[in-house]
Amino acid sequence: MKLLGKKAWVTGASSGIGQATARLLAAEGADLVISARRQAKLQQLADELRATGRDITVAPLDVTDRQAVQQVGEQIAAQGGVDILINNAGTMPISPLINGRVDEWELMIDTNIKGVLYAINAVYSGMAERKQGHIVNISSIAARQTYPSAGVYAGTKHAVRAISDTLRKEAIRYGVRVTDVQPGAVDTELPDSIVHEKIRAAVKDNMYSETQDNLKPEDIANAILYAVTQPAHVDVSELLIRPLVAE
Repeated sequence: MKLLGKKAWVTGASSGIGQATARLLAAEGADLVISARRQAKLQQLADELRATGRDITVAPLDVTDRQAVQQVGEQIAAQGGVDILINNAGTMPISPLINGRVDEWELMIDTNIKGVLYAINAVYSGMAERKQGHIVNISSIAARQTYPSAGVYAGTKHAVRAISDTLRKEAIRYGVRVTDVQPGAVDTELPDSIVHEKIRAAVKDNMYSETQDNLKPEDIANAILYAVTQPAHVDVSELLIRPLVAE
C-alpha cells in the first residue's frame, strides 16, 4: 500500500471525483477525513471504507462557510493533522453573462475560489510546521481556456490555477507540495448544478453524445494518486487530463 500511515482530507467526497479519490486513497492505505454537504452519502461512504480497515472521520461541510471549514481544520489538527488535502468541492451553474444571474456567480466564487482558500488555510500552517504535506486543488480544463456561457466558472478555475502556482512557489520552503489537477469532461453530477435549463441541456447533450467518450472519476483519482505518491524530490505541479477525442 502506497499511502499506509498517511491521512488525507477530501472535500466534495459524496460523489464523483471526490468519492472515487477517497476510495482509491483508502485502498492504498490512507486514513481519511471526508467532507461534503450530503451527510447521508458521506456516512454511506464511510461505512464502506471502514469495512476495509481504514480510520474514517466524517466531517459534513459546506466549504462556503468559513467558520465551519476552520472548525474542521481545528478538529483535524487536534487529531494530528493531515498529510494530504484533496480540495475537490466545486459547482458549475453556468449561463450567458447577459442573463445577469449574479447569485449563481457568487455561488461559484464562494465555492470554487473561497472554499478552496478556506480549506488551504485550515491545514497549510500545520503542514508547514511539520515540514511535509501535499495540497491537491481540483480545477478544470477551464483553467486554461474559456467557453461561451462559462465565463465566471472559467474565471474561478483560472483563479484556482493561479492560487495553486503561487502557493507552490511559497510552500516549497516548508516542504509542502502543491498540485493543480485540470480535468476535462468527466462523468459526474457537476452538470446537474447548472440551473439555466437550456445550457444544462446543451452541456449534457455535448457531454453524453455518442461521439464523446468522457473521463471517469476513477481516471482523475488515478492521476491524483500518481501525484501524491511521487518521491519527495518530485514536484508534480499540474496535471491536464482530457478525454481522447479529436480536436
